[in-house]
Amino acid sequence: MGVFADRSAPRPVLVIASGNPHKVAEIGAMLEGLQLDVRPQPEGLEIEETGASYGENARLKAETVARLTGQWALADDSGLEVDALGGAPGLYSARYASSDAERLARLLRDLGDTPYRSASFNSAMALADPSGTTVLEAQGVCRGEILTAPRGEGGGYDPLFRVREAGLTYAQMSSYQKDRLGSRGKAARALAPALLELLDVPLRR
Repeated sequence: MGVFADRSAPRPVLVIASGNPHKVAEIGAMLEGLQLDVRPQPEGLEIEETGASYGENARLKAETVARLTGQWALADDSGLEVDALGGAPGLYSARYASSDAERLARLLRDLGDTPYRSASFNSAMALADPSGTTVLEAQGVCRGEILTAPRGEGGGYDPLFRVREAGLTYAQMSSYQKDRLGSRGKAARALAPALLELLDVPLRR
């Protein structure tokens, strides 16, 4: 085979089915060591998350983007579940308030001064083939606790969620730590072997 052009040995295209740039960047970083052409979903695309679980929402997003683009699509649906709030905000984590700052403020307000602040980040990932059929799924959970004040710079609930194993908030953790300990990283690792086989992707040396 030739060595000059991508046409002779094109890298498989994988579209990240998300309109959240923070999430796209994080998933892209997890896939950085693979010979993939990672792309964001089409600009301006909005997919209503009507599923009753993280897995259903991940499948919905992956299948929709795969059908629209004719490419492999990887989707994630994640949520923060706080034990003292009965698992809220859960599936509605992104809709808990209209901005990251307001979401953090509402979470602290809803928790008040309770000492029971255990929580978990939960992620489901789905891979859809170019026809729009989900062929792989995986889940990951990261246990931690909600602090009384943010630490570090990050999106979503990251500055308030402290991961016990790391002794840091999500916002303070390195990409390597998120890959190893984070819910999305755990789901991605569970998915990776079969994803590599399906897309015939060699590891970079």
